[in-house]
Amino acid sequence: MVSLKRLRSGNIVPKETMQITMINPEQVMDTPFEHSHLLAKLREMIICARLYNDINETQSILMSVGKFDLDDEELYKQVKEDYDLVRETIKTEGFGALTGAMGVYVQPRTKGPGHGSISRAFYARLIFIKKILEI
Repeated sequence: MVSLKRLRSGNIVPKETMQITMINPEQVMDTPFEHSHLLAKLREMIICARLYNDINETQSILMSVGKFDLDDEELYKQVKEDYDLVRETIKTEGFGALTGAMGVYVQPRTKGPGHGSISRAFYARLIFIKKILEI
């Protein structure tokens, strides 16, 4: 589920990034993208997008349903490059060197608010969500 928000301009955009799957550093180091857990999750995932109304969730309007179209060659290539960057960074610099600044469509970052957390997950960036939902 992805929350969307309406801007003052009236445009609807993703409210936040979306977690795809946790990062297991050993598994990522040992697994090429074509056999990765990330790719398997993306192939199976369906995204339901709802319009965020208020903090009390007084209503929830389903706005869009999408699937990661990895048949799109450009999209597949970029997600693979993002994964390969994470994989290479873990191999050469270690798991702790991963940052949320990495990746174009998929970023590795701490799960939750951070503040000392060492677990990391792959997240779909806003640009990736917008592309998938065609908004």
